[in-house]
Amino acid sequence: MDTPMPQHPERPWYRGTTPDQRRTFIAAALGWMLDSMDVMIYAVVLSYVMADLGMSKETAGLLGSIGLLSSAVGGIAFGIMADRVGRVRALTISILMYAVFTAACGFAQNVTQLAIFRVLVGLGMGGEWATGAALVAETWPARHRGKALGLVQSFWAIGQALAAVVAGVIVPIWGWRAVFWVGIVPALFTFWIRRSVPEPAIWRESREHPQQHGLSFKSIFSGRLGRLTLALTLMQAGTMFAWWGFNTWIPAYLTLPADQGGVGLTPGRMAQFVVVMQIGMWLGYVSYGFISDRFGRKKTYVGYLITAACLLPLYGIIQNTTALLLLGPVIAFFATGYFSGMGPVTAEIFPTPIRASAQGFIYNVGRAGGAVAPLAVGSMAQTDGFGLAFAVTGIAFAFAAAMWVFIPETRGRELE
Repeated sequence: MDTPMPQHPERPWYRGTTPDQRRTFIAAALGWMLDSMDVMIYAVVLSYVMADLGMSKETAGLLGSIGLLSSAVGGIAFGIMADRVGRVRALTISILMYAVFTAACGFAQNVTQLAIFRVLVGLGMGGEWATGAALVAETWPARHRGKALGLVQSFWAIGQALAAVVAGVIVPIWGWRAVFWVGIVPALFTFWIRRSVPEPAIWRESREHPQQHGLSFKSIFSGRLGRLTLALTLMQAGTMFAWWGFNTWIPAYLTLPADQGGVGLTPGRMAQFVVVMQIGMWLGYVSYGFISDRFGRKKTYVGYLITAACLLPLYGIIQNTTALLLLGPVIAFFATGYFSGMGPVTAEIFPTPIRASAQGFIYNVGRAGGAVAPLAVGSMAQTDGFGLAFAVTGIAFAFAAAMWVFIPETRGRELE
């Protein structure tokens, strides 16, 4: 194992990292970025898919919801796999799976075929976060864990911006199907991961001495850990409902004509709005890691959620494009930056033999709880407009913040 470089106060925090730490960071960050790109592809071409395949808003939202439900199944399965066969192997399989079936979406000839491919995309997508978060958390030291995982999370914003740019360039020339075909690119990344990224030492040691722990998947539902699993899962469900309900419909809201409740932007103009929002999102992810390492996990997480809850209702009410352009990155900063906090707090609560299983369960069952959001928001937008629909997502953020009454502060904890 690489020996860390000595820390010097005048050096930036990242200068003391080892080659293994840098490689695990790159693997998790790029895997997460490409996961985000493949997920966002569906959202940025949604209005074109709806028109070509004859889908209503409710049907389009339903497809988004079933993809999230399947990601919950995939997340749990890959979390268990990562604890048993290794973080790197599970990460590789999950990336390969979501890449192949994202590309397959471009060949769908009807809604049924598209739905099947979205289910399979979700299975692979669900596994990436738990495996990548465990990999980084177990490799980086406690004093920098929040920063490292925050930077990993920030690559989600880069992936979303990349999807918007790809759609803005490709749709006018080759149509929406070609945008999905670009989703095969992450499959090529798996070759580097398998060749260059090692398993964390703490995981290898836990596999060599399993009798010292006596823990299994069911341990996350027992005693104190069980109560924390429940609180974290409910909190995650609230944030996932809010995030997916809002972000699934942003591109469609911006491109739909005014008589359908939208803003009426062109595809190129919509891509600009989404990219600007991703800048705010990226800053939110990165800042969260530094703030939480300095002031604590709980205060930072709750602060982000409450601010997001107050801002979200405005986005569906304001019709002025300049105001929306300015408000977008501010909302994205708070309404997505908090995601950087889930990895550190779950890693610091659950021990190594069940860490990825717990993270996979909490993150993805929470995601399943939010799976009704695309359908619910689409239905509300159809009948009552986007203003009320986006306001409901703000309420979900407030609910999630309330769950932190039951979650302890974990900043500075060494992993067990």
